[in-house]
Amino acid sequence: MLSTKRRLLFCSGFLFVVVLILAVDAIAVGGKDLPSQAELDAITARGRLLAEYDTASWYATDSVQALKPPAGSVGRYIAKKMENGWVVAFGRMNGKSERFLVVYEATQGATPHDFTVQTYDPPREETGFYLNAEKAMETVLNDFRRDQRPYNMSVIPVDGGQMYVYIYPGSTVNGVYLLGGDARYLISANGATVVEKRQLHKSILEFSGGEKGKMPVSGMHSHVLSEIPEDTDVMYVLTRKPAIPEYVITASKVIWVIGTDGSINRGK
Repeated sequence: MLSTKRRLLFCSGFLFVVVLILAVDAIAVGGKDLPSQAELDAITARGRLLAEYDTASWYATDSVQALKPPAGSVGRYIAKKMENGWVVAFGRMNGKSERFLVVYEATQGATPHDFTVQTYDPPREETGFYLNAEKAMETVLNDFRRDQRPYNMSVIPVDGGQMYVYIYPGSTVNGVYLLGGDARYLISANGATVVEKRQLHKSILEFSGGEKGKMPVSGMHSHVLSEIPEDTDVMYVLTRKPAIPEYVITASKVIWVIGTDGSINRGK
């Protein structure tokens, strides 16, 4: 996200950025080849899925909250993409942590913002994806060191039954978008074991749309942990309003541009 100070820095440093763009072809990325287009497309695909997950969870939560759930009835929401759209389950673990109890299920309608909610009384018991996803999120929470702020989590199934679990800061202010302080975990199919952990960003940046009457045309941030954009970079661009591209500058001075459709290209 681009604060006012960072936007001014971007404008005043434009010539410096241009120099970096012109020089980038002469720079080796840690002695390794730049990622292939297939790798970049995979990042885009995961980022788009994350953006859909985040959007579906947001609007499904609004629909469930309108029903005024009793205190303690819902502990977690878990979204899953189906053939006809997203379904978001709201519920909690049972006492023995062997069942996920679905209290509300929100099903996406004709648009990404429309959800119909079904209430289960008694709760519907689940032992498949929802149970394993709940366990996977608990595994991540037990490992991830986080600040005293709200965090969102998304669970994306991958091959072999394993799951990617993303954890990232959640904004509590409408119109303020956060990027950074996030991680991606690969979790075993039963949700109990961390197979792989990837820290995506360190610092947390904020973007709030710019000063009144001064609409930014793009955003910019630097990467110190990797030489490529991350999945959450793409999600950030796709969910941020206004929709503007994002420049990502790596430690080796490689510049990437994430378009408003989530595509990733070299800076030119």
